Amino acid sequence: MPRVHQTTPAADGYHMPGEHAPQDEVWMVWPERPDNWREGAAPAQACFAAVAEAIAAVTPVTMAVSAGQYATARSLLPDAVRVVEMSTDDSWMRDTGPTFVVDGKGGRRGIQWEFNAWGGHVDGLYAPWDRDNAVAGKVCE
Repeated sequence: MPRVHQTTPAADGYHMPGEHAPQDEVWMVWPERPDNWREGAAPAQACFAAVAEAIAAVTPVTMAVSAGQYATARSLLPDAVRVVEMSTDDSWMRDTGPTFVVDGKGGRRGIQWEFNAWGGHVDGLYAPWDRDNAVAGKVCE
């Protein structure tokens, strides 16, 4: 389980690196929601596989995939992409994954935001979102 700090990253000397800063790894989530992706998500999966392959040429990529989609993802993704089994509710790692901050001395922390499907029970786009809310902590482990 990731360690929870009682202080803020800024108070501990951490900051968010710029978009241009080198990255150690890129995480993605495999698309599969039938209410979000047409044709059983096959077109989206082909696009995600192509994006992952392009990124993997310069930066390591890890794809989070549900147990039910693991074989499909592994067959469509190149060997250079690491595939890990992880339950999610949707495929937006940018919004559900951790934000990483650094301290300039080699230290790194992942921040887990409270995710509620962009609006919670009132205006959220889907429910449930509890698996998406757990993604950042799993990545940080």
